[in-house]
Amino acid sequence: MPAVKESSSGDPPRNPRSATTLVILGVVAVAIFAGLCALGTWQVHRLAWKHALIAQVDARAHAPATPAPGRGEWSALTSDNAEYRRVSVTGVYQYNRQTLVQAATELGSGYWVMTPLQLADGGTVLVNRGFVLPEWRKGQADAAQPSAQASVTGLLRMGEPGSGFLRNNDPAANLWYSRDLPAIAAARSLADVAPYFIDADAVDGARDARKAPVGGLTVLTFPNNHLVYAITWYALAAMVLVGAFIFVREEKRARRKG
Repeated sequence: MPAVKESSSGDPPRNPRSATTLVILGVVAVAIFAGLCALGTWQVHRLAWKHALIAQVDARAHAPATPAPGRGEWSALTSDNAEYRRVSVTGVYQYNRQTLVQAATELGSGYWVMTPLQLADGGTVLVNRGFVLPEWRKGQADAAQPSAQASVTGLLRMGEPGSGFLRNNDPAANLWYSRDLPAIAAARSLADVAPYFIDADAVDGARDARKAPVGGLTVLTFPNNHLVYAITWYALAAMVLVGAFIFVREEKRARRKG
């Protein structure tokens, strides 16, 4: 029986892989490499988009206030062309139809106070007057507030989806987890409601959410991890290249020894 030839490490030499196996492995490696590069490139595009979004929001939020879009403009409004504009509007608050939407802010867990503002042309804009703690809600249970004229300045926000992150709104039980404007309008019998609401600016001296709504809490910062994601995907693609290089080198060595 002929002796088995051993490698320098003491292990029997590996037989070269078949051409079919090499083709399959090559196709898999190319597909993985291409997929990882595509993911990295997608994150680069997302990074550029996020930078543009941050710049746009910053410019809109700090620009002088302009009149809020009227009823004739409502159908053309989108998140891209309207979100975070600084706007002003005058109307009559309908306190008896306001809605409390559960929220969590830097001041704690409580509610956004969404109050309808009746406009002179008959339309209605919901105004997020600010954040309150549960103590405020308890104090408002027996407090009847008459309708009142008001001028509001704040940031235009488009309506939110029909449910919160984990829970659905329950209008019948008066439990609200998202600012779903059509649902709120239906529950409060409001007509001609704008497709946006206004996050009211802070009022001087109003920082006690137990006593009055605290405005000006709109979050204007956005998570931006796209560069890290892009580097991660490209690094994994590079690892595939390194692995392929090592594989090819070992395969050539096996063929020379075979």
